[in-house]
Amino acid sequence: MPILICKASVLLFGIDVIVHLGKLRLLYQIIQRAPVRQLRGRGAPPPQRLCRAMDFACVFYFKKVMCLQRSAATTLLLRHYGWHARMVTGAKVLPFKSHAWVEIDGKVTNDRPYVSEIYQVLERC
Repeated sequence: MPILICKASVLLFGIDVIVHLGKLRLLYQIIQRAPVRQLRGRGAPPPQRLCRAMDFACVFYFKKVMCLQRSAATTLLLRHYGWHARMVTGAKVLPFKSHAWVEIDGKVTNDRPYVSEIYQVLERC
């Protein structure tokens, strides 16, 4: 688990830099182009374990991690280990609020399972 937390922390930092520079289009391009890696020999860690590692990385991160940063990093981590993850962004109108989460095969993996019912989906990548 410590190695997974370190990998998650590195992803958080890289995405934090991209967001800080205001390069959201670049962030979306990175996520859209990130391949799902094929693991050979040994099985991939389950998605719950990878999401838990990301949760720990967020707790120990030096500043507050926003949902977009967390979801982008989680998507990349899951794809690195062979899971077909998609980052989803959504919004609700009243009161206006936006949110991001990760799905695998249409099921929410890093958030409450009903989050997709609260927010209108804007994009999946």
